[in-house]
Amino acid sequence: MLAACVGPAQLAAPSDPASAASSHRAVVVAAHPKATQAGLTVLAKGGNAIDAAIAVQAMLGLVEPQSSGIGGGAFLLYYDAATGEVTGYNGREKAPQGATADMLLTDEGKPLARSEAMLGGRATGVPGALSLLEMAHADHGDLPWSAAFEGAIALAREGYPLTGRTHKYIHGSHPQSGAPDVQAIFRMPNGELAREGDRFVNAAYADTLEKIARGGTTAFYDSDEIAGEIVGKTHRDPLPGTITRDDLRDYRALRTTPVCRPYRTYVVCVPPPPSSGVAVLQILGILEGTDIDRRGPDDAQGWFLFAEASRLAYADRDRYVADPDFVDVPVEEMLDPAYLARRRAMIGGKVMRAPEAGRFEPTMPGEDSTREPGGTTHFVIADAQGNVASMTTTIESYFGSGRTVGGFFLNNQLTDFAFSPVDSEGRPAANAVAGGKRPRSSMSPTIILDADGKVVAALGSPGGNAIIAYVAKTIVGMVDWGLSPQDAIALPNVVARGSAFRGERDRLPLSVAQALAARGVEVVSGSGEESGLHAIFASEDGFEGGADPRRDGAVGILPGPPKK
Repeated sequence: MLAACVGPAQLAAPSDPASAASSHRAVVVAAHPKATQAGLTVLAKGGNAIDAAIAVQAMLGLVEPQSSGIGGGAFLLYYDAATGEVTGYNGREKAPQGATADMLLTDEGKPLARSEAMLGGRATGVPGALSLLEMAHADHGDLPWSAAFEGAIALAREGYPLTGRTHKYIHGSHPQSGAPDVQAIFRMPNGELAREGDRFVNAAYADTLEKIARGGTTAFYDSDEIAGEIVGKTHRDPLPGTITRDDLRDYRALRTTPVCRPYRTYVVCVPPPPSSGVAVLQILGILEGTDIDRRGPDDAQGWFLFAEASRLAYADRDRYVADPDFVDVPVEEMLDPAYLARRRAMIGGKVMRAPEAGRFEPTMPGEDSTREPGGTTHFVIADAQGNVASMTTTIESYFGSGRTVGGFFLNNQLTDFAFSPVDSEGRPAANAVAGGKRPRSSMSPTIILDADGKVVAALGSPGGNAIIAYVAKTIVGMVDWGLSPQDAIALPNVVARGSAFRGERDRLPLSVAQALAARGVEVVSGSGEESGLHAIFASEDGFEGGADPRRDGAVGILPGPPKK
């Protein structure tokens, strides 16, 4: 049932919307072929996009354990084909009630070294991915909850060949690589650490999933076996945390209204804060008044406009985006067309100085010290009825905090807060730590609609703070430069933030790189995490899929019934 995406598809709704529900092909795009297959298997059994999303996440926790899992959090956008509505789900981790604003500082009041902070027990937030999936399943699922876990349980007991990507992080120089739990879970029977191609078995994870399949999320959030172990593991040195059984028991995902704005002839929808989707919309809103749509990937001016728009959006994101339950996030002001026009007017012929955030009344938060590492994964699913799920999910940096419970890794998501609660002028950072607060996230799962409200594309990416640029680049490639979604995904990545220009310099045409340098944009290769863009998009034959060639992603298709 697995098939590669072998040809370009137009960014257009199916030609016969009235018959679309009967002609859709179900498509799953995920970061590992086993995860893609798990989603397809559930769809083949009569499940829908939400049922398949549970199966994909459960499997990714086994086969891509460095990036996401049930010990982490997620954002999900879901398009309901029957109603045409897009619903958001916020499963971002929360700081325990005992968290304090200075918990990421040393005794001398200096920010902890990130390599130290991310391995501490206090780095772990209350996980939210399972709560999100349970809420979405209650709203939309077709199959029983337990059915979605069968594939991951079986494979965890049987084992699978370890990928080169996981091998790289087990044997790498990342702080987690040497963590005792990482070493223990990947220790083979011969005493050696697992290597690429070794059959990795995770019976403890299978046992955990069986408990959750039978008992729902209560088995995770309110049990001695799992919740009690999470509390115990996070309270250990170094830097013990404060998560309690009440923190776990009280966690609830949030059902949210997506933020949607027009771009050209389409409508782009993203999750609200603390997701950073608003920054994606800012980039697009700034670019819409430029001539980037008359440029192309071989035109340096197009890349220059993209870079400058990105820098302006990042400046606002870095200053204002945080948990809206704790601070006022000026989303409407950030996306106001008149404000975006003023930001656009700041773009000249040469690179501007590192832009400052715009000013919104009545107050401006302090400068932010948040430093987001790489990690995360994204998957997209379209089922035979035309429902679409776009989900970005994470345990933060590779293998999270490096601590395990029941065969899965605990997140280190609280290091996504600002390490310093105030700036040099004493102004509090919007993304400062507080008990019960969700840290800001760069995750930006996206759904694009046409003028009739039909899905034409859904996409997202891992990549830490670069996610915003990766998603926006792909939309520009599809909408403005007329590329197939697969070709748009494969475009060189350029991440412009502050005074830094990171990306894939060697993949830019030489003439483009030289012309950008003449404008002051010196793209530096080799810094930051590469993209893992995954997308589905509509064509005349139904949905197609696209996977980022930089990673191990796979597109899987279940053909729909033949057209009459």
